[in-house]
Amino acid sequence: MSIDRTIAAEAAALRAHYQQTVLPIWRGPGFNSALQLPYEAVGANDHAPLPVTRYRAMACARQLFVFSQAGEAAHAEQLFHAMRRYFHDAKHGGWIFSVDAQGAPLETTKDLYTHAFVIFACAHYAAATGDRDALSVIGDTASLVQARFAAGDGLLHAALEADFRAARTGPLQNPLMHLTEAYLAAYETTGEPAYESALAQLTQAVARHFVHAPTGAIAELPIGSADNRLEPGHQFEWLYLAKRAGPVAAASGLADDLARAFDFAQRHGVDRQTGGVCAALDETGAVKDATQRIWAQTEYLRALATRGREQDLQALALQIPRFQARFLHARGWYECLSGTGEVARADMPSTTPYHLATAYASLAS
Repeated sequence: MSIDRTIAAEAAALRAHYQQTVLPIWRGPGFNSALQLPYEAVGANDHAPLPVTRYRAMACARQLFVFSQAGEAAHAEQLFHAMRRYFHDAKHGGWIFSVDAQGAPLETTKDLYTHAFVIFACAHYAAATGDRDALSVIGDTASLVQARFAAGDGLLHAALEADFRAARTGPLQNPLMHLTEAYLAAYETTGEPAYESALAQLTQAVARHFVHAPTGAIAELPIGSADNRLEPGHQFEWLYLAKRAGPVAAASGLADDLARAFDFAQRHGVDRQTGGVCAALDETGAVKDATQRIWAQTEYLRALATRGREQDLQALALQIPRFQARFLHARGWYECLSGTGEVARADMPSTTPYHLATAYASLAS
């Protein structure tokens, strides 16, 4: 059988597990039908919701993306309206971080990661349904991000106080990466040049402040910060986003940097025996955190498919069954394994189906 046919067959098995096992959890026991919000996590064996301490806007937005992409418009609509009802800050604008078990505001910090996922999810929901309210949310939220989160030289603060008057956390890689993803989705849905311009400015700022020159890897903290780290999963995720951004990312130099970063992350961050992707490396390539989180595994699959060279496809054909055997099971998935392969986290968060969906969409059909 050819490599392409092998990958297609393996990918079909992943999608079947997703459709038959993963999605039903979040339509059923993982969904609070009274509040119309997804629970934060469910148990591995019985799918019972874990004790509720909060519901996060970001988790709701990720589920909105998942069901929009799955073509389940009715469930997606419930999530869209719940997101606006519970998390939009009518007084100060923007989106609060979380609500409590009864749906009352809990953590009112203005978090860039959250705002990025609101834009991203609404772009996919609008593309799937044509909902004009979702288009308004995209535009309003993107404008607010540019006006209120600006930190200078094209960067954005990771978190602000509820009223936006003071920064709580300076620029961090991860929210900037997801804002890149959000701008891509917004541009693809609306075709508005402003999102492409924002994307160009953002990728250039990331290239100036976060690229580790010896490896090309994008660090978690601005270069020069103490105790910095390089996460293999994020190199794989950025590689996909840079390719999607095309000429915009090429102009920033990120595409060339990430070609080197992919090789660095694969060489030092992927276990040769199991294919497990570790959580973090230091700047020399030594393992800093050996935990293997499922999202990093899915980003490795997506990056291999995205690069698509012969050696990448051969690695992908090997990696898919490794991933399936180590991280998926009949009741769902393992969220984290230790560096030696033991289950380190068995419960299943509502945020993870987003990672499965994005990875599986990139595999050969």
